[in-house]
Amino acid sequence: MNNSPVIRCHNLCHSYAGKAVLRQVNFELATGEPIGLVGPNGAGKTTLLSILCGFIYPTAGSVSLFGHKPGASALNGKVSALPQDAKLDPSFTIGDQLSFYARLQGLNRQQALREATRVLGAVALKDSIKERPDTLSHGMAKRVAIAQALIGKPELILLDEPTAGLDPVNTRNIREIIAELSPTTTFMISSHDLSELGRLCQQVLLLENCTMSSMQLNASEQDSPTRFITLQMEPCPTVELMSKLKNLAGVLLVSNPQKNEFIIEYNPTIEAKMDIKILTCLMDNNWHYRQFSQGKTLEEKLFFEE
Repeated sequence: MNNSPVIRCHNLCHSYAGKAVLRQVNFELATGEPIGLVGPNGAGKTTLLSILCGFIYPTAGSVSLFGHKPGASALNGKVSALPQDAKLDPSFTIGDQLSFYARLQGLNRQQALREATRVLGAVALKDSIKERPDTLSHGMAKRVAIAQALIGKPELILLDEPTAGLDPVNTRNIREIIAELSPTTTFMISSHDLSELGRLCQQVLLLENCTMSSMQLNASEQDSPTRFITLQMEPCPTVELMSKLKNLAGVLLVSNPQKNEFIIEYNPTIEAKMDIKILTCLMDNNWHYRQFSQGKTLEEKLFFEE
């Protein structure tokens, strides 16, 4: 039995025209919950995914998937991907193209058609199987591209901006698909939508300045002697609100990182039910909140913590 990590990168480097995009990237990914991949534009996220897919070779270092080099025949059917701007050939119907991809994985003609129908059904496009890609809206075309990544039973799926351009209903549908498949399939999801990643992932890889760091989203706060609550408020008197919150027993610090957003740091050994205390304070002062959440936002954790 092969116990190799799903992904292993060691001192991975890549350059374009002498300019470093990835520098000494090291990480291992084991089978488990979806993992997020985030970073500023140009940080190297798409380059990393392209290397993992075998589309390009690294300048230096090593990378393996299930113990094999990216693109190896042993990975056929085990690894699939959704490139950022994936497009299907407008000359063929959606069903024909997805069936073709299924046959590349060894399915016969009838099995391939059933598989194409199945994955289109998963993204709520079963009735579009005979349509051509150029007749679809942007969101529908994106869902077809996601369906392509679901063909067969891949053990690893690499998704580059899977929900970009999708409406809220279909974004939720894709989220549910990922959650449903996660017990048997490992997902790496590159996205700028931090709220979606926060819902799906317990671990996030951050690419920044050509290097990578990893964060367990819940571990840092669980291990800390203090806790955080984030408030998104309706328009309110900022100074007065912060003063009231600071006067609550157990509150250590109240910050206002952006308009109508407040982060409350508190000691749970002094006040274990801080959420109730804060909500009572808001109600007593007739202040209305838009969102109340335990912990810091993923954006705050990744980019603004010191």
